[in-house]
Amino acid sequence: MNAAILVLNAGSSSIKFAIYDAAAGNDAASRYGGEIDGIGHAAHLCAHDANGTRLADVTIGGDGSHEAALSALLKWIASHSGGIELVCAGHRVVHGGGTFSGPVKITADVLQKLDALSPLAPQHQPHNLAAIHALARLHPALLQVACFDTSFHVTQPAVATAFALPRALSDKGVKRYGFHGLSYDYIASVLPKHLGETADGKVVVAHLGHGASMCAMLRRQSVATTMGFSALDGLVMGTRCGALDPGVILYLLDEFNMGSKAIGHLLYNESGLLGVSGVSDDMRELLASSNPRAAEAIELFCYRIVRELGSLAAALGGLDAVVFTGGIGEHSPEIRSRVCTQAAWLGLQLDEKANRAGGPRISKANSSVVVLAVPTDEESVIARACRAML
Repeated sequence: MNAAILVLNAGSSSIKFAIYDAAAGNDAASRYGGEIDGIGHAAHLCAHDANGTRLADVTIGGDGSHEAALSALLKWIASHSGGIELVCAGHRVVHGGGTFSGPVKITADVLQKLDALSPLAPQHQPHNLAAIHALARLHPALLQVACFDTSFHVTQPAVATAFALPRALSDKGVKRYGFHGLSYDYIASVLPKHLGETADGKVVVAHLGHGASMCAMLRRQSVATTMGFSALDGLVMGTRCGALDPGVILYLLDEFNMGSKAIGHLLYNESGLLGVSGVSDDMRELLASSNPRAAEAIELFCYRIVRELGSLAAALGGLDAVVFTGGIGEHSPEIRSRVCTQAAWLGLQLDEKANRAGGPRISKANSSVVVLAVPTDEESVIARACRAML
């Protein structure tokens, strides 16, 4: 039997998964991957091999819970995986707080501490942990490892993480944490391949997707990022507002008599591209739309990216390279072109032909700032952490 690692990214309505050889090198691709969607009602399992060949496309029975979904996945692995034995499961966990600065073996004590962090990431953490609890019941002997989106940012200086609030609040953990760390970790690991010695220079990575953020790196370590205390901060996102004057929250409380749950739903689920456009939270649909509000949403999305790019370049004291990644960053040459055009004053000179081709290098040869489009691979970062634990 071949030892294997199961990598899970569990959300409220879906679980993305990948299976890696435990003994392979850290640059090895996954053997299998897929997604279970429809959790909470009629869950559905799709799986494919490393070549993209569809291996499963089935509706899952049961109560639609994370446990029912993972039970179906384990059964599929046992019957279709070609003689592999799971020896570890690695989980994307959004928040590690100030306690966890790197991957950790999951124990009852660790789980208790992670549960306590759920208020810091209410849209993500409970669902990440639901999969861990479910897998512990289904496969109690299996080693489970938590990998955190916040960990990559622990290298930031104290001044970059502080709010101008009373120290009593700071001491309680009210500070900037940053997210999308697994994606930034992967990009940092492949920068030497694309940039050579410049990889350790002043680099800004833009992870642009339904959730979006940017990170300033020096020596391939985080020194500043756009997300802060929560995953609401920073850039305009699919349904999240991004940076917002806290006075708006007070206004909604006082003038509209909105409670915290209603405001939370507004900021997490009804804002961003969807809220501004009234059309969609999907950038592809907005780019194809003739609705002027769709155009306004795209304009705001790009404007905020360029503003934050200037801010992050200031934090770095200069700029050597910009890297686009994430679903939009990797697949939308139009958004990359708009951002680079507006940021030309920073030294970005885009090669439109290379940009339309998808890169990886999409800047002109004489551009003083190298511009790249690089696919991210958060799952491989989790698999690497699991191999280290094993």
